[in-house]
Amino acid sequence: MAHPIVRTVAALCLAAATCAIGATPAAAAQRAPNCADPGQVIDTVPWAQRMLGPERVWPFTRGGGATVAVLSTGVDAGQDQLGNQVTEGFDAVAGSGPANDDCLGLGTQVAGVIAAQQTNAIGFAGLAPRVTIVPIRVVDTVSSLSVIDPGLIAKGIDAAVARGVHVIAVPVVTYTDSAALQDAVDRALASGAVVVAAVGDQGNRQGGSGKPYPASYDGVVGVGAIQEDGARWANSQQGDFVDIVAPGAGVVTLQTGRGMTVVNSTGVACGFVAATAAMIHARQSSLRGDQVTRQLLGTATPAAGGSAYGRGVVNPYAAVTERLVNGSPAPLPALAPQSGSESPAWARSRELALAGAGLAVLATLAVLVVAVVLPRGRRRFWRSAVAPMPAPRTEPEEPGPPIQLFPRP
Repeated sequence: MAHPIVRTVAALCLAAATCAIGATPAAAAQRAPNCADPGQVIDTVPWAQRMLGPERVWPFTRGGGATVAVLSTGVDAGQDQLGNQVTEGFDAVAGSGPANDDCLGLGTQVAGVIAAQQTNAIGFAGLAPRVTIVPIRVVDTVSSLSVIDPGLIAKGIDAAVARGVHVIAVPVVTYTDSAALQDAVDRALASGAVVVAAVGDQGNRQGGSGKPYPASYDGVVGVGAIQEDGARWANSQQGDFVDIVAPGAGVVTLQTGRGMTVVNSTGVACGFVAATAAMIHARQSSLRGDQVTRQLLGTATPAAGGSAYGRGVVNPYAAVTERLVNGSPAPLPALAPQSGSESPAWARSRELALAGAGLAVLATLAVLVVAVVLPRGRRRFWRSAVAPMPAPRTEPEEPGPPIQLFPRP
């Protein structure tokens, strides 16, 4: 039999947890067994970090002043390496309350690649460590990860817009098109926010899983995943909804509770792209959301592979430092139709062309004559090629044999 004080403390703790996540005590108890295990310490610099090179970008910006909403399973604000970068956020599943805790871990993993703080003992750090994370819970249980409610994503997007975030990262995917979700995306884009969404992890399924949403909506940046050698991660879905790719296989990031873990998902790739968009905003705060998107896609490093790679691999340094030309290319003027009569300019051009051709023929003949005459003249020491007729002269008659006269018989 437990001591009364112990029972009282336990009840208070359970009530506090219930208020924090906006769920019933039964729901809270149901979540606990499925929570992710704490991670471990990984002190090496991960390959994704070496590829993207955040240390090249940090002299220009670390994302300070920019806010990124992460629509997922919440974010563990108590994770040491996230520091004070996580706000309370909003629990769209419960309809109220904060989302700054995370049982399943996906939201914390995405927040890690965005805003993890740099430390001396650990090689891993987020791409934009001064970005403020606004956690918004749209998934609450392991079972709900398999079928995401598009209505909850729509509520999460609206909550992010209401909080004035600059970038909305949606690492979860629904395969159900929804008017409510489409409208929420349209409102977010109209507000000036950049919407970045994962394209899904069902690329290895025969025939695929259909179009992922919200990545398939116009204006949303659809993010696929690559592995360490730059090739598409096998599970990253392919289609015209892929706008850009980022590291998503074997990625080191933060784990809920403590430590780090290694994950494979287009969701964590979405985090890298969202962090880059946030740094573009932090560097050029006057840009509208569509201009940030254009900068993001226009500076991607090209990659072969067609629809699996979109515009290419996200390039944080180029995205922050390069400037794209505004406007569209000016069209060439249309050619004027040819008239029936010959224009004076055309006639003059034709005459010059004929005269030039005649001069070329004469020059060729002259060269041929010189080529034939010059060698022969040298052999004859410049004498005429025809010998002159000899002068006439009278030859003396030579005496013939003596004539003998014989008498007739």
